Amino acid sequence: MTTIDVRDLTKEFGDSRAVDGLTFTVEPGRVTGFLGPNGAGKSTTLRLVLGLDRPTSGTATLGGTPYADLHEPLRRVGALLDAQAPHGSRTGRDHLRILAAANRLPAARVDQVLEETGLAPAARRRVRTYSLGMRQRLGVAGALLGDPPVIMLDEPSNGLDPEGIIWIRGLLRRLAGEGRTVLVSSHLMNETASYADHLVVLGRGRLLADLPMREFIDARVQPGVRVRTSDDQALEESLAKAGHEAERSADGVWRVRHARVDDIGRLTWQHGVPVLELAAEEGTLEQAYLDLTATETEYAAPTQES
Repeated sequence: MTTIDVRDLTKEFGDSRAVDGLTFTVEPGRVTGFLGPNGAGKSTTLRLVLGLDRPTSGTATLGGTPYADLHEPLRRVGALLDAQAPHGSRTGRDHLRILAAANRLPAARVDQVLEETGLAPAARRRVRTYSLGMRQRLGVAGALLGDPPVIMLDEPSNGLDPEGIIWIRGLLRRLAGEGRTVLVSSHLMNETASYADHLVVLGRGRLLADLPMREFIDARVQPGVRVRTSDDQALEESLAKAGHEAERSADGVWRVRHARVDDIGRLTWQHGVPVLELAAEEGTLEQAYLDLTATETEYAAPTQES
């Protein structure tokens, strides 16, 4: 199995340090979300892994080998960094045929990835006529062309319509399920939450987190419970006796912090409190991410006061 290994990786541009001593490993068999604010160093890190930039120090390897030393690299790693890269005057099929020929891949593989990405009906159209979502699909097709064990995608959901977003989710989960190493950079928290198993989070070029997604969320956002009852006084008294912190909102819903549904359900049953609604309020990836990166954002607009 092939891992992506980043060790003490640093990249400086003049006096600016875009990547600052990064160390992490992307394991096979799971989708790793690669997150961070603008300017965090994600794109630079991807370029360093793919040999498009040279590190100031440190290493980035694929299965222990630098990208530049890979034999027939498209068979080892497939990447999408820029959906605008294909030449606009070529057809989608010709773009993939050139990639296949350069990497000694069978021509039949081109038609297979066109079908897999839903581009077969548009294969003979020139790329300049493609929408952004179609260009994204073409980039993914190129990444899949060599059937590689490692897939690296930068913002693959950008420009996709709802059907395309559902498709990319399923594709990422399938690739990981086949035992491949999948690294996906994204700014879309809800999308990342729908497919990622693990997270690597950067801030100002440094590693902020390297955790399974659920652990990342639970470490930063405490879960809670929402309860609605026809007897607010009885609920408030029973919660207070048990030492729970709770607040009632204008819509009549009580929110109990740092609690689990089972505990609150058992408590209300024991005290005979009528329950109209009882639901868990789990922390979200967006909440946890914003909590972690609040001081790491290089470009931010002022908060609007209401």
